[in-house]
Amino acid sequence: MAAASVTTPWLLRRAFQALPFSQPLYPINKKISFYGNLCSFPVQNPLRSSGLCHIAQVIKGDNDVLLKGVGDKSSIEEVKHILEMARRAATRREIFHTDFLTPPILKESMLVLEKLADVKAVAQGGYPQAERCRISIGHTEVLTSDPDVVAALNITGNFSFQPCSHGDFLAAILGKGIARQKLGDIILKGEKGAHILIVPELVEFLMLTLDKVANVSVSCTQISLLALEYEPPRTQSFKTVEASLRVDSLASAGFKISRSKLVNLISNGDVRVNWSTVTKNGTILRTGDIVSVSGKGRLKIGEINTTRKGKFAVELIRYL
Repeated sequence: MAAASVTTPWLLRRAFQALPFSQPLYPINKKISFYGNLCSFPVQNPLRSSGLCHIAQVIKGDNDVLLKGVGDKSSIEEVKHILEMARRAATRREIFHTDFLTPPILKESMLVLEKLADVKAVAQGGYPQAERCRISIGHTEVLTSDPDVVAALNITGNFSFQPCSHGDFLAAILGKGIARQKLGDIILKGEKGAHILIVPELVEFLMLTLDKVANVSVSCTQISLLALEYEPPRTQSFKTVEASLRVDSLASAGFKISRSKLVNLISNGDVRVNWSTVTKNGTILRTGDIVSVSGKGRLKIGEINTTRKGKFAVELIRYL
């Protein structure tokens, strides 16, 4: 009991530093070990090319030029903050880490960072299919290995009679005062509970405090990233022949809803392409694009071929 009374305040103080009002930058000056199955995407080739921008140029004003290329305008402030992080990383020769980023911000940030000649960026979410990832940024001579910035927790309980949803696990964790950006993906395991990806500094705090998800009593233990249990997403593929590659045409076919209803969903801001909200019905889709519709799920655009009559035969891959 005496040991517990001493440890608990220390854990609470440590967790307090990572709550919503904490600083999102975490400088480190040493190399850290790396789990081999992280989804890491180094975006910077150390070779210089005419298309790259040196960090000194960014300091002088090319910041705005880089931000003009951001497609999702709602992400500009976050990307600007990450660009400032890159400037600090290059000038101080340190490594900085973001919190977990949403897919749109992650995508836009990586596209901007790859244009800088003086920094290297690595995105990690804990496993290959991770959607929410953290970006580690450092000078190319300093960031020589992938930092250990993602931890995993296994939440178990008797979920046989009361299955819990993604929202149930998320609500239970946020109810402990943890900010959403400190959490990565939540991998549901049915009756077995769930795996949670989280920033390392909150692992002990959550193990100490998380005792219920909905009405189910749970226990929380740390596991290796190599022990994560995840499966490739289940999909169903089919083909459609359409007169155009417009989002309202392909999405209505993919989700099997009328085009007029799809147009209403677009007007309400409920349709996203590659995680960016679509505002125009005539947005043209290409192979590899991901279409998300609130309440309907996700759809991937597969192979596109032109028919003899000038129409488009499109493979649609529906995530189940």
